[in-house]
Amino acid sequence: MYSEWASLSAQITANSCGAQCFSVLNKFPASAGREVVVSVVKQLGTNLGITQNAEPSHLVKDEEVKWCMDVICFGLSLPLQEHETIKDCVNVYCEWLTALHPQPRISVPKPICEDANLYARQIINHFHNLFVPRQGESADTIKRQAVLCHRVLRTLQQTAQISQQMDRQTWDTLLLFLLAINEILLAPPTVKDDVGDQLCERVLSVLFEVWLLACVRSFPSPSMWKTLQESCSMWRHRVALVDQWNRVNLALTSRLLEFSYGPAFPQLKNADEDGQLIPLGMSNDCVAQTWYRFLRMIGNPTALCSPHIISKSSHFVQWALTHEKGAETHQHPCLQMLPQIFLNAMKGISSQVDAFLALPLTSMGAGVELAVARPKCNSILHVFHEWLFEAAHIGGDTWRQNRKKQACEASKRPSSMIMEHRKGSISLSQPNSLNDPASLPPTLTIDKYESGRAEAIGTLCKIFCAKKTGEEILPVYLARFYMALQQCLKITESKECDETLASILLHSGDLFRLDLDGINVLLPGFIAALEIVLPDKDLKLKTQSMAFNRTELRRSAINILLSIMVLPLHYQSLPIRDLSSETNEKMFTFIQLKSRLMNILMNALQVETDAQNTHMLLGGLLLCVQDAVTFEETDLGGGGSGSGATHLHNSGGAQHQHQHHEANLLSSGCSERSASLVSTGTASLGAQTTATMGAGSGSIRDTASAHDYPSLTISDDMSFEFGQELEGVTTYDNAHALFVRATYLVCHRLISSWKTDLNVSLAALELLSGLARLHIRETDALECKRAVKWICDYICYQCSRPPPAHSKDLHSTIVAAFQCTAAWLMQHPYLLQDKDCLQTVLEVVELGISGTKSQSKSGDIPKFKDEKELKPASMRVRDAAENLLTIILEQVGYFPSECGPESISSLLDELALMKHCNSMVPAAAASTEQAIAKFKYFVTENSTILALLEEPLGNDQDPQPTVTLLIRGPFGRHAWTMQLRHLPRSKSGIKYHAVNPGRPIPMNDISQRPECEQKNFPDGVDKVQPCVADYSIPTIEQIREQYGSASIRELELILENQSIHEKLAWAEADNSVDSLSHSQECVPPLVCQEFHAARLFLSHFGFLTFETRNPHNPAESLGTPPQRPLIVLDTKSTAFAADLDRLDKLSARTHDTVYVFYVKTGQTSAQQIIGNMVEEPSLTYDPHFAGMLQTLGWPVLVADHSGWTGFAHNSWSLKGTPEEQHQQQQQLQLKSNVPSELNYNGSQRVLYWADVSSEIAFVVPTTWNLRYNSDISDGASIANSDQIGSSNVWARCESDTGTGPAKSKPRNLSLELETATGTGAGTGRTQKEPVPPTRRKGNVTKPTLLAQAPAKIFLVWLESYEDYLNFPLEDLLAYTRTGEELHSLQQPRAADCHVIFVHSLLSGLLRVKLQGPPGRMSFATPLVDGMVLSRRVVGNLVRQTALNISRRRRLDNDNYQPPHVRRRLKVQDIVQKYKMDLSEAELLAHLFQRAI
Repeated sequence: MYSEWASLSAQITANSCGAQCFSVLNKFPASAGREVVVSVVKQLGTNLGITQNAEPSHLVKDEEVKWCMDVICFGLSLPLQEHETIKDCVNVYCEWLTALHPQPRISVPKPICEDANLYARQIINHFHNLFVPRQGESADTIKRQAVLCHRVLRTLQQTAQISQQMDRQTWDTLLLFLLAINEILLAPPTVKDDVGDQLCERVLSVLFEVWLLACVRSFPSPSMWKTLQESCSMWRHRVALVDQWNRVNLALTSRLLEFSYGPAFPQLKNADEDGQLIPLGMSNDCVAQTWYRFLRMIGNPTALCSPHIISKSSHFVQWALTHEKGAETHQHPCLQMLPQIFLNAMKGISSQVDAFLALPLTSMGAGVELAVARPKCNSILHVFHEWLFEAAHIGGDTWRQNRKKQACEASKRPSSMIMEHRKGSISLSQPNSLNDPASLPPTLTIDKYESGRAEAIGTLCKIFCAKKTGEEILPVYLARFYMALQQCLKITESKECDETLASILLHSGDLFRLDLDGINVLLPGFIAALEIVLPDKDLKLKTQSMAFNRTELRRSAINILLSIMVLPLHYQSLPIRDLSSETNEKMFTFIQLKSRLMNILMNALQVETDAQNTHMLLGGLLLCVQDAVTFEETDLGGGGSGSGATHLHNSGGAQHQHQHHEANLLSSGCSERSASLVSTGTASLGAQTTATMGAGSGSIRDTASAHDYPSLTISDDMSFEFGQELEGVTTYDNAHALFVRATYLVCHRLISSWKTDLNVSLAALELLSGLARLHIRETDALECKRAVKWICDYICYQCSRPPPAHSKDLHSTIVAAFQCTAAWLMQHPYLLQDKDCLQTVLEVVELGISGTKSQSKSGDIPKFKDEKELKPASMRVRDAAENLLTIILEQVGYFPSECGPESISSLLDELALMKHCNSMVPAAAASTEQAIAKFKYFVTENSTILALLEEPLGNDQDPQPTVTLLIRGPFGRHAWTMQLRHLPRSKSGIKYHAVNPGRPIPMNDISQRPECEQKNFPDGVDKVQPCVADYSIPTIEQIREQYGSASIRELELILENQSIHEKLAWAEADNSVDSLSHSQECVPPLVCQEFHAARLFLSHFGFLTFETRNPHNPAESLGTPPQRPLIVLDTKSTAFAADLDRLDKLSARTHDTVYVFYVKTGQTSAQQIIGNMVEEPSLTYDPHFAGMLQTLGWPVLVADHSGWTGFAHNSWSLKGTPEEQHQQQQQLQLKSNVPSELNYNGSQRVLYWADVSSEIAFVVPTTWNLRYNSDISDGASIANSDQIGSSNVWARCESDTGTGPAKSKPRNLSLELETATGTGAGTGRTQKEPVPPTRRKGNVTKPTLLAQAPAKIFLVWLESYEDYLNFPLEDLLAYTRTGEELHSLQQPRAADCHVIFVHSLLSGLLRVKLQGPPGRMSFATPLVDGMVLSRRVVGNLVRQTALNISRRRRLDNDNYQPPHVRRRLKVQDIVQKYKMDLSEAELLAHLFQRAI
């Protein structure tokens, strides 16, 4: 840079020598000169005002001043024993220098004030004598000299700062003086505690700070800059030089960034004193010029790795010549600091790169957000590439070859010392005789520079990881970077992780997810590095000067692993070329690396102890298994390698069928063996090969296949050549093998190591739930059974922990384990056919509900339910166990039902049933109230509403006693029809009542009936001896005597009248048509068409079995309504139908909504993003976006959808007639202008997915959503408060079973086990039945204030990855309302939203970025921040992650209630409002009343 300019080094030398011979006293003996100095300086010092008041100087002429200056100049060179005299000299000169100040001191001579610059230049030159090191001085005198030097430096720096009259010549003199004293103090080899060592840092800081001042006041000439550069090259063995250089460079860089990238660019945080280095008046152009010149000031830092170059100065040569035993210049002890100096220089460069990338100076590893406005990688590399690339090769093979080459060339040159000028940097090379590594001391061998090399390659990794989407990096930089990385990734024989390897892994987390051209050539090297770091439990780091956090190192390595996991199945048989060899002997294919990646993942998971790292590995494990399963389902046509349906043929026609090798699927050796099989057994790439892949018999089980829902997978084309690679690999690394290994490993570690950590336990259970949902052809029932057994054991262990360990976190893991068990049983219903598995699961359910098992050991006598006390671990655990029990009894093997996955409840209600009744006119438009009037409503167990309809439905052709039930319970609404039959349906066609047979023919031979006298008593009655009892009935005569004859006459009159009436009646009957005398045919009675079947049903099912009670004894009374076996509801209230509808609108499953957005490059406003969904020809979309949408869920029409739609007002409702739906759909289509494949805004269609316990809707918002939400805000169509947002939804409220006053504030999530005395039950009942646990007491509305609003989950497709930094989350919340927000007191905030960003790479893979609220449970698996996905699994994994995020949020909410609890509380609310307090008799009488 300064090659055309002359150096001023000679002038510096001349000034140094001249200062020592300026004084005339040098002509006299030293003693005489000393006496003159002492007497003169002492007199001058008395006028300075130090010991007495200052007086004006008596020196009034130039000659007088010059004579005194000669004396002082000589005094400054006196031996240090004359400390006081030297001190006076310094004081005099420091006072006289104030002549350059705006206000000079009074003691300054008049000639100096008149020509301050001239005298100041002379004084500055005279000061040189003070800084000259004295030989043989003691440490104490050296310290005194250092104190005086500090005084001078402070004075000169202060003068330069405040002087307004220094001319350019004075500035040059000052700078040259500072260069000279630095030269004399710093150029010699370092000697500990000499004056140069003590003043080193101070003289350098003053030099640089004054130089910066000069850049503002009088910019130094190119010659001056060249002199500074040459001088600094002689001081590079001093540690302070590089430290001060770094300090100034960072200060200048901070100012450079301010005006180069604007105030929005993150400010560089420097120390306070460093921030004041740059003078205030420095212009932007001056800052840029100064920054670049200072950056190049010490030359190429890699020269620090060559002691021969650093020790080439004359001072080192003089030391070598005077050494007692003879030595080379590069063997001086001070050069042992060169590795540390080199490291400091690389750290300084790295700090500047961090500043340009807006990285914190303390950042380690990945995960740090870069500034959007950062410069391009090319720009940074233009400045630093030469130094960084050379430093990265230090000690590598390429470096050694170059050194040998240079040594050979140097040995042929005639001169022994050659100076090279290359691009402004000075580097010195020596002949081979002086450059022999064997002559270096052990502390200076090239491996000692490993730390600096590691810093350099880490800095390069940071630069390349800062590549933006679509940014181009020069191929030459990529090539050099890949070569450097390949050299640094070479593994030593000791298989140790050195500093270079650690630095690469720490700063390369993003390398494989940035679309870098050709980056995959480094894949084998990185995999080899990961094999050293991740599987080692006690990783040994071979470090020298750098400190690494092992956890952070492993985390960064896991980030790299997560970005390359899907590459083998994505690129399949594509070869990976080796950079170092020209031949293709070492070439790998991607699929060959799959087994090694699987082993790294499994082994890392086995030894990992950090919770966050384990969380990331678990996400990666599910990604691998899911990717393998989906690959075998789609790309291989369902024919896995284990099915024996894969046949491979080579060009000669010989058939090779792979033989199955029996091996332990859990061992790492299997995968290694499979890799060797692939490498040795596959044909060469040039051979003509064909492969025939046959689909195996049988179909993949799909829960939604029976309901015409499409498969949510994407199929990629598979090359035929891939079959060859697959043959050797898939036996050990196919989906089934991975499934078995993953299940075994995770279950084992969950039981042994992870059970005490909340996040890891949740992640492991989420992974097991994900594994349960995989459809693997060779699924082993034994493996699934073992997995369920281990999860149950985990629940048992957690429940059995001592009371102090029972916390909210512990109960959250138990609840999650119950949910995981439900997932396994739903996907593998055959497990319940196994007796042992069924018993294990039901025992765990019993443990969750009651707190203990009936049979703790196999030999124990079972304890019955009535004998146990209900003490569950918590109400949350009990609720989860109840839910699992219901799923086992109702859903396993039966989900989805005929209604489809969108509903687990019956789609029939009272109105729908009444439309099918015979009593209803089809054309009549019945209301809900009219339909409800036809039903009788009862409540049993205070949690289930029974609606009974006694009319048969219209499709019944055979009248029977029929009752239709609508059962509304905690787990949904169910419809049943029951008939009382005397014959099975198979025989019901036989008529069991005969046709009229006609009248029989009368018989004429009527026999004569003999007349005989009727006797009232037997013949022998007169012979029986009467007893007293015979006289107990009085005779008529006795009555006459007792009561008189009048009564007897009345009785006789009655008898006579009765006889007359009977005769008249007989006569009338004989004359009538119906009399027996008239001949008539017998007609059978009509078949009964109406039955009172309700009481028959209630009786048969035991609801009318009342225990014998004494109504007068309060202890045996019927009890309060919640304890009665049957409660009657009063349906006459007009609000009953509305309350019933609100109950039906409470879903028995959890519901979530994910909002999908598409962000084009550079879009930062909500209007732009929402506008992407408008149908315009100019708008183009990533083709993979629509494909991803189709894999998220099933497209459903809102008009006929009975599940969650994403909006509260139209979810879980029975839709209208098909004609009405068609009209609504046509009207909405006229209003919509959204592309059909993207039109899922909720107006017509949404994407929907559901399983037995959860529903999720995917909505793509448009401008319609904002209008709809504003309508809802105005109160147009609002869901009722009890539907979603009431206190029952988000807060646990008090149970209706207790009426006593609330207790003092209970322990969080504790159970209050109340006695039965407060509930109205008697003491006898208390002994028989267990006491049910109650929920927390308290005000119903109070917990709502503490409740969390529903989690908002966004799925954002980014065309440019950097746009996630400016995503307008707050503005988009207005488009994402569901109707629930109106009733929760806490509105969703942007800080609480979870965002899943997906960015499509050029390779066809997808990069994931997660953003969410900080917290212990904020991020769920399987997606992990930074993960790279295949398109075939993105929909499945996004959906699982969204569901798991919501589940974790519910687990973390103290006041959350499961859906079935909310429904139960709503039923109890209905009971309290509409119950009829009937006695037993009134209840039975009510049953005989007909419904309307």
